[in-house]
Amino acid sequence: MAERVTVILGHPDPDAARFGRALATRCLSGAQAAGHETRFVDIAQIDFPVLRTEADWKHGALPESLRDAQAAIGWASHLVILFPLWMGSMPALLRAFIEQVFRPGFAQGKDGDVFAHRLAGRSARIVITMGMPVLAYRWYFGAHGLKSLERSILKLCGIGPIRETLIGRIDALTDAQRSAWLAKLETLGRAAR
Repeated sequence: MAERVTVILGHPDPDAARFGRALATRCLSGAQAAGHETRFVDIAQIDFPVLRTEADWKHGALPESLRDAQAAIGWASHLVILFPLWMGSMPALLRAFIEQVFRPGFAQGKDGDVFAHRLAGRSARIVITMGMPVLAYRWYFGAHGLKSLERSILKLCGIGPIRETLIGRIDALTDAQRSAWLAKLETLGRAAR
């Protein structure tokens, strides 16, 4: 069955040589090859302000530059969110993007009602690249950045199931290992899971 897949590249660096960009591209091409409809959101290419007050978050208007991104999330039946681990969590620009786009009235109830799961019916895959070994991130650090995104943002909006792909020791990967990860992301894109 064809899905509607939105891939969100959460790396703030627009450099075309980033491995995360290659992973996102292969995931997207896999989804397209399988006949899924796709949309791509590249936060490095979007200029938007950072939210600074609760009033702006609850009652402010979504910046025009983010309207297409929010529409792509609302349209999707499956989201892929790909980003590098920075200081144990997502980069600040991705966090600022999520705060802007996942506003009350879109992702949650209008008055901050966290039980109004407005994005229910969507699945997600979180793909995180990191310099440390995955086991160290999971067991020593408790994968707190991943858990925060899963539990405190996506699940509160009703998104589920949420699957994860963690790619460790990114700078030490051989060409063969990089090729294997690219193939895996293409397969995941085809499956839309």
